[in-house]
Amino acid sequence: MDCIRSVYDSVTNYSYEIILIDNHSHDDSVETISREFPGVLLIANQENVGFARGNNQGMGVASGRYVLLLNSDTVVRKDTLETMVAFMDTRPDLGASGCKIILPDGSLDKACKRGFPTPSASFYYAFGFSKLFPDRPRFNGYQLGYLDPDEAYPIDCLVGAFMLVRRETIAQVGGLDEEFFMYGEDLDWCYRIKEAGWGIYYYPETSIVHLKGGSARRRPFKIVYEFHRAMILFHRKHYSRQYNSMINGAVYAGVGVKFAISLLRNALILPKTVPSPAQSLGSAAEVGPRNDNNTEVRL
Repeated sequence: MDCIRSVYDSVTNYSYEIILIDNHSHDDSVETISREFPGVLLIANQENVGFARGNNQGMGVASGRYVLLLNSDTVVRKDTLETMVAFMDTRPDLGASGCKIILPDGSLDKACKRGFPTPSASFYYAFGFSKLFPDRPRFNGYQLGYLDPDEAYPIDCLVGAFMLVRRETIAQVGGLDEEFFMYGEDLDWCYRIKEAGWGIYYYPETSIVHLKGGSARRRPFKIVYEFHRAMILFHRKHYSRQYNSMINGAVYAGVGVKFAISLLRNALILPKTVPSPAQSLGSAAEVGPRNDNNTEVRL
């Protein structure tokens, strides 16, 4: 609910509507939000339909010039909506943009500005080369760690926690691919947006806080599985035809090894209270549990 309050606290000259998708949450959030925020259009699903399908439901009833995908575990600044929409209005060539995203400890959520996960970029990221050589573009093609997070520039990928997308762009490329249950759908969307000729921009003149899941927490198997399944889906959809069977086989084997390592690490972590698999929505860059509500703002 802090997310919704922060949107209502926004200082902006633009009108907006809030559409909340609830993927069969197991608490009283539907009743509470309906009572405390009667102006929110709430769609309560009777099952967890996934991040992509849930957001597509919201987009289907939206009426604004822009669609903002906004995670329920985020808090926007008072100027965020005004700053980002004003920027997009000056750049009709852009299909989507994102702001700077800060974690609770003050560090950058590196998922807010990314390159496409090509086989080489994915390899360097998955096996730690990007951390060993943080200032080398060759080894940081995915998280773009060599670029100043306080400067604005075109990028390949945004994160589903905050994506401001132009209505005309959605009409051209379609919504999120529902084959991605959670994780990877934002990468795929950005890929299709750029393929259609639209630009994507990182614009850090404003920021939000992302209260994403902590790294010391045991993940449900569903989350670990879907994270790695999304890697396979993305590569198969966008890269497999560009590479020979040896490289494709190496990619799939690498994902399998990483999946096994993730399961092993997960088994060694002491259990803590976490959301059930039915309470998961997410994007490829996040490895922690995600909330079962997702907010969309139409401006």
